[in-house]
Amino acid sequence: MEADSKLKLGIALETLGKEPINGLRHMPENQTNGWYIWCGTEFSEAEDFFKPLHVEHLKEVLPSVLKFLDLAPGHRFLIDNNGYEDVWFDENLI
Repeated sequence: MEADSKLKLGIALETLGKEPINGLRHMPENQTNGWYIWCGTEFSEAEDFFKPLHVEHLKEVLPSVLKFLDLAPGHRFLIDNNGYEDVWFDENLI
């Protein structure tokens, strides 16, 4: 099943360019697909850390994560630009 390009996800735009790239998926709600993506080792609980972005624009901003968007809610991933990939299920997300 392909990710709906009209839905939104949360992305920490200020962290782009850092490594590793992190993603986690909660249950979809409203017009979001449940994904939250940030780069680097620092995660923030600040309300403005994540910005909404339509999936269709992710190919311009962070195309390396597109292949992970079909993972079901509860999944996480961690990747870097050297080919490292780790994907796992975290039941605490759902």
